[in-house]
Formats: sequence, structure tokens, C-alpha cells
Amino acid sequence: MPELSHRRRVLVLGICCMSLLIVSLDNTALNVALPSMQRDLHATTSGLQWTIDAYTLVLASLLMLAGSTADRIGRKRVFMAGLVIFTVGSLLCSLAPSLELLIVFRMIQAVGGSMLNPVAMSIITNTFTDARERARAIGVWGAVVGISMAAGPLVGGLLVQSVSWRSIFWVNLPVGLAALLLTLRFVPESRAPRARRPDPVGQLLVIVLFGSLTYAIIEAPASGAGPVVPFAAVAVAALLALLWYEPRRAEPLIDLRFFRSAPFSGATVIAVGAFAALGGFLFLSTLYLQNVRGLDALHAGLWMLPMAAPTFLCAPLSGRLVGSRGPRLPLLIAGTAMTASGVLFAAFEAETANATLLVGYVLFGIGFGFVNAPITNTAVSGMPRAQAGVAAAVASTSRQLGQTLGVAVVGAVLASGIGSHPYRQMFVPAARPGWWILTGCGLAVLVLGLLTSGRWARRTAERAVRTLEPTRTRPAVGASERV
Repeated sequence: MPELSHRRRVLVLGICCMSLLIVSLDNTALNVALPSMQRDLHATTSGLQWTIDAYTLVLASLLMLAGSTADRIGRKRVFMAGLVIFTVGSLLCSLAPSLELLIVFRMIQAVGGSMLNPVAMSIITNTFTDARERARAIGVWGAVVGISMAAGPLVGGLLVQSVSWRSIFWVNLPVGLAALLLTLRFVPESRAPRARRPDPVGQLLVIVLFGSLTYAIIEAPASGAGPVVPFAAVAVAALLALLWYEPRRAEPLIDLRFFRSAPFSGATVIAVGAFAALGGFLFLSTLYLQNVRGLDALHAGLWMLPMAAPTFLCAPLSGRLVGSRGPRLPLLIAGTAMTASGVLFAAFEAETANATLLVGYVLFGIGFGFVNAPITNTAVSGMPRAQAGVAAAVASTSRQLGQTLGVAVVGAVLASGIGSHPYRQMFVPAARPGWWILTGCGLAVLVLGLLTSGRWARRTAERAVRTLEPTRTRPAVGASERV
């Protein structure tokens, strides 16, 4: 990629953030629309789970393929294709006549979405080569998630209230088109110096693993253990096959040597835990506010602001802290705040009183605001820049897998707890195990953030880079930084 002026780099960052905005806005707005969709499409709890998880599942399955393909054939080209497919998928979602077709169209959306965030992060990584500039750019990237969390519930609630749930997909159309035209004009093409070969077997195993695992979790409460055991067995077999097959390929879909780096492995698991907490948190909160408290979509969106505003404010601060002091402090703050929020709901039923509900939302917003920048920066900083697309895709896959599992597990626990009992009366006690699960996710962020951000962890990262590029004569970009 040619050296760009500061103004051009900022413009590229803005264009990449537009893609993140429409993907994140779509998810947060959709959560507010769930009760309305449930009524209009006569959906069950598992049906609602699939409207979210069909998207995140396909996204998680294809992110690494999209990242490696972008490194091979050109990041700008793949990014533009993703914008087109995501925008068309959004239009189809707005026209879906049934729950089944909505799920199918969400999957089409996800195919485009898989080409956006990891590729955009790869473009940012190759645009901002200075470590401090890159960390701050990633902080801005994280702030966009906060913007989407703030705007998504409000915009979604307003659209659902005044038009219908279908209108939430319309927001993606003008933003997607504008991002496409700006990308065509201002984003330079870039690719890895040496093309990596496709890995269809590895890709198939990833799809089988994620798909069978998610199906088993979501359908277990309604179908019982018997019918889902074969899917769980298939998931285990796919995982074992992946671990056996990938190290034997010269150019695997998932280079398992990445995981010899403790910071990279820690960032991957932290991403799963943090986004599982986010997915479960949004799912429980939306259903509680609208189906138990009886709020309309707009007022439910307003109640989400105490969570969204801290995320928006803390994300750029987290990026600056990562750039100046490394990822440990932001991760410790994130883990502590998310754990405290989970305990407040699980042990003290925070949702039953306005004051504790507000405190619980603020704490979670602070925690999630601090967690995103260290995950992203750690994932890409210690890895060879030529494989930035793959490294960023692994981090993005971890996020989507976490959100998929969060919605699947928490939704399954909730459905199992409510059973045939009255919904409003049973919701709070039925949700309590789900809140304890989210507490565990926050605790995992705290513990892993502490363990994978010290000197020992940095040494493992340096050794991993030497393994990935044995002929390299100097450390990879970011390898000697606080990773």
C-alpha cells in the first residue's frame, strides 16, 4: 500500500468505520425489534434466537475465509463486494414475508458482513503503520461500536414504533451505498506480498463445527437431549478433525501457530467471553424491558442508553491507554466492570428496581467500552503484517462466535427455565442462571487479561512471530511493543 497523507489516512479510517457502523447498528437495532418481530411473524424464543444467530453463525464461519481471500486477491476488492452483498441482503430482509425467509436473508446479509469488518481492520492495520497511531485508530473503531449501541436502540425503537420492524434494515441502504462510492474513490488497493492458497477442507470443518454446535444449544430446550446429541457429536468430531488437519497444511485456513502467542490466544478467548456477554445481555434486556415491563420499542431503546453511552465514551479512552500503556489496564477495568454488572443482576435481581437496573447497565457499558480496543490491537499488532487479514479475521470470528454462543446459551437457559409457566412471572428467576453465565464471562475477561498481558506473554508473542516468519531479521511490527 502506498504511503498516504494524514488526511487521507483519516478518510480511509472513516470509510472503514462506516462498514462497522452498519453492521453494528443492524445488530443493536434488531434486538429492540425482537418482540415486534415475534408478534408479527409468530416466532418462538428459539425462532428469535435464530434471527440473530443465523447471521452471526454465517459471519463467524466465513470471516477467516474473507480475511485470507482479501489478503490474496485485494482488500479493497473484497471490501466493496461485501458492501454490495450486505446492502442487497438488508433490502431482502426488509421484504421478508415469513420468519424462515427472514433467517435466509439474514444469512445473505452475513455473507456480505463477513467481507467487511476483518477486511476493514486489515486495511486500517496497513494504513496506520505507526503503533501509537494504530492503537488510536482502533480506539476510534471501538467508539463506533459505542455509537451503534447508542443509536441502534433509539433509531430501531423509533422506526419500529413509527413504521415497523422492517424499516430497521432500510438504514443500511444509504450508508452502504455511500461507503461503496467512497471506497471506490479513496481507498487504495492492497494485498499480501505472497498469495495464500484456499483451504476448502478447513473452511468446511469450521462451518460444520459452528453450525452443529449452535443448533444443538438452541434446539436442546425444545427438542430434548436425544435429538441434539448427534449434532453435538458432529461438532466435537469437526473440532478434532480441524486440530488434526490444519497443522498438516502448508497454508492452512487457521494457522494454529498464531495461538502460541499468549496475547493472541488471550485476545481470542477474551473476545469470545466479552461478546458472549454482550449477546446474552442484549437478548435478556430487550425481552425483559418489552415483554415483562411492557415498554414499547422506543422507551426500551431509551433504557439502553445508560449502557450505550459509557461504551461510546470509554472506547477511545481504551484505545489511548492501549497505545500508551498496553492492554492490561483496559482489560482489568473491562473484566471488573462486566463481572460487577453480572453479579448485580444474578445475585440482586437488578432488573426489578430502576436504580439497580441503571447501575447494572452503566457498569456493563463501561466494561464493554474498554474491552474492544485491546482485543483488536493485540490480535493484529504482534502478527506479521502480511497476514493482517487472517489475524484480524480470527479476532472477528471470536467476536461473532461469542455473540452466537451468548444468545444461544442464554436463550436456551431462559426458555428451559420458563417452560410452560406464565412468562412475566417466571422471567426474572428463569433469567438468573443466564446472568450468572454472563458473570462468568466477565470474570474470564478479568483473569485472562491479567495472565496474558505481562512479560511472559510478550515473550511468547515474539517467539510465535519468529515461528511464523523464520527468515525475518527484525521483530514484526508491534512484536516488541506492549502486546
